[in-house]
Amino acid sequence: MAVTDEAITKIKEMIVSGELGPGSRLPPENVLSERLGLSRNSLREAVKALEVIRVLDVRRGDGTYVTSLKPELLLEAMSFVVDLQSNETILDILEVRRILESHAAAMAARRITEEDIAQLEALIERITDAATVEELVEHDLQFHQAIAHAGGNEYLANLLHSMSSHTVRVRVWRGITEGGSIDRTINEHRQILDALRGGSADLASALMTTHVSGVEQWLRGRL
Repeated sequence: MAVTDEAITKIKEMIVSGELGPGSRLPPENVLSERLGLSRNSLREAVKALEVIRVLDVRRGDGTYVTSLKPELLLEAMSFVVDLQSNETILDILEVRRILESHAAAMAARRITEEDIAQLEALIERITDAATVEELVEHDLQFHQAIAHAGGNEYLANLLHSMSSHTVRVRVWRGITEGGSIDRTINEHRQILDALRGGSADLASALMTTHVSGVEQWLRGRL
């Protein structure tokens, strides 16, 4: 293991063990490097790496702190990486999204509330035949995010939001070049909502898989 990787691992262990919690200030550099048996240069490199992925917050003149460690913060680094990917890699992302979205739908079917259902119905009713492709894609993002939150797993919801928001370019591209986007999307959303309302996890999962795989299959046909 490289020395910097060893330093990262040791700091991570301090966080995982609870010794350093969200918002905690790390010991001074000289103290921490001696305690971990690392050189100060290795420790600095580890801190820089953990700062990039939003685990640590380096405040000049004040010290280094553990961030809030909230999922949406930690996923920012992944969002940046996704933005740089090619269409071929986007296909890999869409495959993962298809798998996770189906599980999110199944979870939502078991836990969804009347308030959640009302929110989803309102989202569907707001879309008209005059909607632009960009408005339709934004509606789709909100619909899927609402379902993920209804499932009760905030980490999964944030992960899906991060992945979905960075496939917007492909989804807009499909909407512009392929007809019937509004009718198709709304019809599929209504079917998913009916399955959620009925509490059918298997049906909700299957319908979501079919719905999400549409853009994936479309992109495969274009590459």
